[in-house]
Amino acid sequence: MKKFTLLFIAVFVLTTAFAQKSKPAFKSGEWLRYKMSYSGFLRAGSAILEVEETVYKGKKVFHTIGTGWTSGMIKWFFEVDDRYESYFDKDDVKPYLFKRKIDEGGYKKHRITAFNYDTNKAYIQDFLNQKDTIVPFTNVQDMMSSFYFLRNYDVSSLKEGDEIALDMFMDSQVYAFKLRFLGREELRTKFGKVKTLIFRPLVQSGRVFKAQESVTIWITDDANKIPIKMNASLAVGSLRAELEDYKGLANEFSKI
Repeated sequence: MKKFTLLFIAVFVLTTAFAQKSKPAFKSGEWLRYKMSYSGFLRAGSAILEVEETVYKGKKVFHTIGTGWTSGMIKWFFEVDDRYESYFDKDDVKPYLFKRKIDEGGYKKHRITAFNYDTNKAYIQDFLNQKDTIVPFTNVQDMMSSFYFLRNYDVSSLKEGDEIALDMFMDSQVYAFKLRFLGREELRTKFGKVKTLIFRPLVQSGRVFKAQESVTIWITDDANKIPIKMNASLAVGSLRAELEDYKGLANEFSKI
């Protein structure tokens, strides 16, 4: 269960499909709650995504907050308390400010990244190491804004095997991220049967994931395009995340 943050990213940042540009996929007030299970039966924790409208440096922006934590027996030997925040442009989802504060079994990070589009440089404050860094960038998304940027992308022409690519800014570096479209499926959920799109993010193999293609995501095939289920094979065991509750969706949640 090392690097729980990568699992959080897999569910909420790197694992989202795309909605039609003509119909916004989210709005202020959206709230999504997920339950996470280890090896199919043991509750591992919970995660919540929230969206609210606010003002940042005189501009109306979306402020999104993602929190994740372990619970139950898992918390006894691996406690997680993660918080991610992003402030991004309401129209083109251009990130302005990203905050990351995590504690994963003693593995901690506390950083704030500000994106300056006049200089095309990101200014990173590392509070734990008491170090500031400046990194050049072009056309990037942060770990949270990626999720919302992709949800508003037009997926209507995607075919099985197609891949979507973007550059993600994380930990003072830019990472190339790809998402592969696998097809469609009618999925049985606690909300009823739901039409879904299936995607597979290409993640880094190693201590956490068994292989580069060990994560599979099911996205609602409606105007909201929210992740409703995720399966991940880990180095030890597996992790499953499922949508547990929601409110404030921009569009009707379509069910069969």
